Amino acid sequence: MDVKKTTINAIRILSAEAIEKAKSGHPGLPMGCAPIAYTLFQNFLKFNPKDMKWDDRDRFILSAGHGSALNYTLFHLYKMGIEKEDLMSFRQLGSKTPGHPEYGHTYGVETTTGPLGQGIANAVGMALAEAHLAAKYNRPGYEIVNHYTYALCGDGCLEEGISYEACSFAGTHALGKLILLYDDNEITIEGDTDVTFKENVGARFAAQNWHVQHVDFVASPDDVDALSKAIEAAKARTDKPSVIICHTHIGYGSPLEGSAKCHGAPLGADNLAKSKEKLGWEYAPFECPQEVFDHCAIATTAGAAKQAAWEQVFAGYAEAYPELAAEYKAVMAGEKPDFDAIEGLYDFEKPMATRQTSAKCLNLLAAKMPQLMGGSADLGPSNLSEMKDTDTVKYDTFSAKDFSGRNMHYGIREHAMAAIANGMQLHGGIQAYCATFFVFSDYCKPAMRLSALMKQPVTYIMTHDSIGVGEDGPTHQPIEQLIMLRSIPGLKVYRPADGKETAAAWVSALSGNEPTVLVLSRQNLPQYENSGKVALKGGYVLEDCEGTPDVLLMGTGSEVELCVKAKAALAEKGVKARVISMPCFEEFEKQSAEYKESVMPKAVKARVCVEAACPYSWYKYAGDCGETVCMESFGASAPAGTLFPHFGFTVENVVAKALTSIEKTK
Repeated sequence: MDVKKTTINAIRILSAEAIEKAKSGHPGLPMGCAPIAYTLFQNFLKFNPKDMKWDDRDRFILSAGHGSALNYTLFHLYKMGIEKEDLMSFRQLGSKTPGHPEYGHTYGVETTTGPLGQGIANAVGMALAEAHLAAKYNRPGYEIVNHYTYALCGDGCLEEGISYEACSFAGTHALGKLILLYDDNEITIEGDTDVTFKENVGARFAAQNWHVQHVDFVASPDDVDALSKAIEAAKARTDKPSVIICHTHIGYGSPLEGSAKCHGAPLGADNLAKSKEKLGWEYAPFECPQEVFDHCAIATTAGAAKQAAWEQVFAGYAEAYPELAAEYKAVMAGEKPDFDAIEGLYDFEKPMATRQTSAKCLNLLAAKMPQLMGGSADLGPSNLSEMKDTDTVKYDTFSAKDFSGRNMHYGIREHAMAAIANGMQLHGGIQAYCATFFVFSDYCKPAMRLSALMKQPVTYIMTHDSIGVGEDGPTHQPIEQLIMLRSIPGLKVYRPADGKETAAAWVSALSGNEPTVLVLSRQNLPQYENSGKVALKGGYVLEDCEGTPDVLLMGTGSEVELCVKAKAALAEKGVKARVISMPCFEEFEKQSAEYKESVMPKAVKARVCVEAACPYSWYKYAGDCGETVCMESFGASAPAGTLFPHFGFTVENVVAKALTSIEKTK
């Protein structure tokens, strides 16, 4: 038996069998990429199947996540917790083998992929994290951080714009331990890429400061030696990232080889039988010879030995550099400081924009969290998202010349920025944040959704939160973005009304296991006496009246001030109002029914919801008798002081809406 060839064919056939049994899936990529995956796992990938949380393992990301059967077959052969029965339950409810790789669901999956291009950007983030941690913690003779990030992508990933953003960033920052394996099979769902994707991909990558190589699996199928030489050469070029363009045939070995028909549909029983015949596969369905498992065990045994050797090195490191070792272990474990003990975090006196209060919080937190790292998509001076040097802490800028810096400059690459932040967070050792204008959350949204899906606590700083942007006009004034982000399960959206609410938002963001968006104002807002840590509950009574209120005035951010002033105006009319600040709907909904009733009693049906954004978020709280003061259109270009009254954000309008709502309840 040629065990190498048999193992490669095992990857092809087991993947195709899983897809055939499910009557759903993508056999083309696993069959075409089998020699690529085999070469990487058998000869290069540093991993221990018994501990896929080992800090210094190599990371493998299947960016072309539709080829998930490839992942699961590899995990089966290399004894990573996927059994024959798991392959047989591919794409079925509750199985370990869902249709696309899901982080946290299947052991060994490094990131959730499927939306094309996201995996490439995640890989950039992981390589960035490796470079940063190595620069920060390695010492002569103790390379405790020294691993590679490998990603496998296809034509579809490279057609997505995020891939250009991410690869441009990686080349600019010379992330030399990033190796991209490109499955260049020239086929997508609609057919030959001649009609959609004709650029010179190698030239594109070379122009972005990547090392470029080609391996021809069309002329020489299963050429493990050629790919091995290419990977060795890529590993040697640590001054820039590498792409290995692998020319393949989609669906290799099947009657549908080279056809779009095998991209996203099972081969069919007859074609699967013919594939087995052509590849000389004589085993029963989902069976594999023991020699293949024994062969794969050579790689996994070597990986376990590498981890044991690393642990010995780390023991010496801990003796030689005890403080560094302790800090490294803490950041890799995700340990957080005692936020209540951070002096001045909740101290604010004069009116400030919440982007300014956020900047103060960020810098106080950064001094206590060596793992906090991030930056902006070319809007740092506006987002106020840069960590500032102090007498005791220097932050510097992460760059090709200095990987130790904690301040990031992402360039105008919002989509890649968010996905790179996901990769940094997934890697471990980094608490990632990123920033842009709130209206440009539209560009970030696909990656933000994946943050939530993966439960990755990335913090998104989104400033210039409303028509308060002013003269830049409707293109830059967010209207529908709040409801868009609030609709994402598992994503917290904080729109604070003052400095103390902003501090609470930061603490909430850094304390949990879910992503958080901080929606921050450009204009100054007052500081409130009764705000503070109570904002961690998401909604609370900011100002109250004696006895039962006649009306509830609810708002977020800058519009809370309108509610406070309207309460005073209503009091002059003999109307009792309660002001409720609602900085985070998601946190409010987590509270007990008793707490929510204490804040927003069901018996008080007169309600006014005030927010300079789309009203849809509020209907649940407004009820049948409630009124909204919200945006029903796009904004306009004018000073903020002109726009707010123009669109009805006045004390008089809130008072009128309150009286209307009270009248409805009679």
